[in-house]
Amino acid sequence: MTKEPRDAPQFYLTAPSPCPYLPGMEERKVFTHLVGRRATALNDMLTQTGFRRSQTIAYRPACEQCRACVSVRVLVDDFRPSANLRRIASRNSDLIGATGPAKPSAEQYSLFRAYLDHRHPDGGMADMSVLDYSMMIEDSHIETRIIEYRRKGPDHFITHRGEGRLYGACLTDQLADGLSMVYSYFDPDEEHRSLGAFMILDHIEKARRLGLPHVYLGYWVEGSKKMAYKGRYLPQERLGMDGWKRVERA
Repeated sequence: MTKEPRDAPQFYLTAPSPCPYLPGMEERKVFTHLVGRRATALNDMLTQTGFRRSQTIAYRPACEQCRACVSVRVLVDDFRPSANLRRIASRNSDLIGATGPAKPSAEQYSLFRAYLDHRHPDGGMADMSVLDYSMMIEDSHIETRIIEYRRKGPDHFITHRGEGRLYGACLTDQLADGLSMVYSYFDPDEEHRSLGAFMILDHIEKARRLGLPHVYLGYWVEGSKKMAYKGRYLPQERLGMDGWKRVERA
């Protein structure tokens, strides 16, 4: 009988709870802990099989009667923005995303709260305190960064940093095969900029410069307006029962 390695991950199943994406449905999740010396390799492997990270937990849906949540990753080298996405990139050409260590700040939390209060006042994160936010940013055993978006300064091409107030931020994991956008938020008063879309475009460009083939966007949920935007970044791959399948059209 073959024995499991002593440090093999242990998986657990959550109790059913209301689905945040599809009314009348319930969700369950399977999860494991990402800690210790194998956390980075384990996170890479699990992300490639449809898991997402939240702090030191990797999870994925394990619903009994539904398979609507589908992992999506953009194919960086083949990605071609639509005319609308090109307009969004142009509209935000005055911004730059600076990559820094995963350290929380009062400015980040203030923008995070404004985003939640405007966009997700009844969501599962609505009651997050400043301590909760700090844990979300810092509690990681893998290579995690926070990318802050500000206006370009006169020396941005040298420093690769912006100046002035914070327009948006994204907690991002660097994997062996791509960038994973763990959580992003932005100024809700700048709706005309489409900052959420711009940050995805910027991550695709960052991955291209790093020579990484994928940008992981999390779950696309057919029938959910909240998740419909993820289908815009084409071509992309969606994870099904037979592995990753290329999708050319929305």
